[in-house]
Amino acid sequence: MSSTLTPAAASTDLRGYVDALAPRQGVWIDGRGSAAQAGATFAVLDPATGSEITDVADGQVPDAVAAVDAAARALPGWAATAPRERSEVLRRAFALMIAGTEQLAALMSWENGKSLADARTEVTYAAEFFRWFAEEAVRTEGEFGSSPAGGTRTVVTHKPVGVAALVTPWNFPAAMATRKIAPALAAGCTVVLKPAGETPLTALAVARILAEAGVPDGVVNVVPTTDSAAVVTAWLEDPRVRKISFTGSTPVGRVLLRQAADRVINASMELGGNAPFVVAADADVDAAVAGAMIAKLRNGGQACTAANRLYVHEDVVEEFTEKFGSAVAALKVGPAFAEGTEIGPLVSARALDGVTRVVDAAVAAGARVSHRAQLPAGLTGYFYAPTVLRDVPADAEILRTEIFGPVAPIVTWRDDAELLGLVNGTEFGLAAYVYSRDLKWALQTAEKIEAGMVGVNRGTVSDPATPFGGVKQSGLGREGAREGIREFQETQYFSIDWS
Repeated sequence: MSSTLTPAAASTDLRGYVDALAPRQGVWIDGRGSAAQAGATFAVLDPATGSEITDVADGQVPDAVAAVDAAARALPGWAATAPRERSEVLRRAFALMIAGTEQLAALMSWENGKSLADARTEVTYAAEFFRWFAEEAVRTEGEFGSSPAGGTRTVVTHKPVGVAALVTPWNFPAAMATRKIAPALAAGCTVVLKPAGETPLTALAVARILAEAGVPDGVVNVVPTTDSAAVVTAWLEDPRVRKISFTGSTPVGRVLLRQAADRVINASMELGGNAPFVVAADADVDAAVAGAMIAKLRNGGQACTAANRLYVHEDVVEEFTEKFGSAVAALKVGPAFAEGTEIGPLVSARALDGVTRVVDAAVAAGARVSHRAQLPAGLTGYFYAPTVLRDVPADAEILRTEIFGPVAPIVTWRDDAELLGLVNGTEFGLAAYVYSRDLKWALQTAEKIEAGMVGVNRGTVSDPATPFGGVKQSGLGREGAREGIREFQETQYFSIDWS
């Protein structure tokens, strides 16, 4: 598939690619696909048109149990596999994913709606988790030392936690899968994965890449479903499952944590965000505008790290709004395969309704639309025009809501105390962004922001080599970096008589 896909070429090539994934046999267990035991399927829709792409096997509780059966059988062998061998498998998965960038990017654009540029960037990011954790797999760490009282030696080591249940969202269907699968496999765990119902095809493509890379049968299992609650509950109630890793909304995360508590299951939660984007009076406005375009509009604003609230100092708010608004208004909106598309549709009609509602409420409360991109005539999918709002009241609902769309509300601030009150006045604490030429002020402000990640003079915080995660209601645990593999390991120590 060429790097300059046309709509016609994309349709022809993608149809063959999707058919090769055999989605109606999309319950992936023990290294092979099969139909759901109940025989049911569900439709995957193209957000750009609302039309059906294909049907996918609709797994239910019996399929979920079969997936755990396979993962439990495969666990002893995979856990005993040499770290170097696990590393080589992950390294091959990285190479295969990079080699298939165009196909995988086009697939994500089709079922998710994101632009091809965003999809290609995601493939690179997703593949990097395989490479990073291929390297981490062989960086085995432990401790050896004398006990303080003498007479014994202590050896501290780490072992895989066991079968891990992974639950991923639709907004980054490749990266959210690899960000969990890669560290789990590097640690020696086996996994059962429930992808989002909106984007199951990407998960099936990733499973086939891993199989081609040499992952043994049963180590990675995938159960697409329309009954997420039943499938995940079956996993959390299964004594063989010892880990839950979830990325999604905070309300769902709370439910899963309560369920995990019943069996004291190791839990990692990457939950909702409400990221502030701070522009100081002395900021390089052009750099801040460029950063805001990434932080706010990457993936069409459908990212948990998206800049949700833009706090711009009164001295530069007019200049920033004009430059940022002009850049937003110039964005080309359309289907992913249309020439030059920068912003695709939202993922569903429900998402479109949600964004429309919060913007209408903000305008009714006193905000005004300062800039808005144009929607081409004839669009039939779930498109929302990228929009900039000015004069947003500090207590507006839109500032308390994870917008998950291409809408940027701008709030003017004046002094540091006021700013910190606004920035930290939320239950969320995933990401934040600060722009200032005064690096001391920027870092001191970043330290006071209640967030797990802060971008200082840059519009992105995601990197497989860094610990991704939040504080407060934005989650527990970290993904990526050395911390990422630790989430899938238990610590064990041996006390040895040395007398």
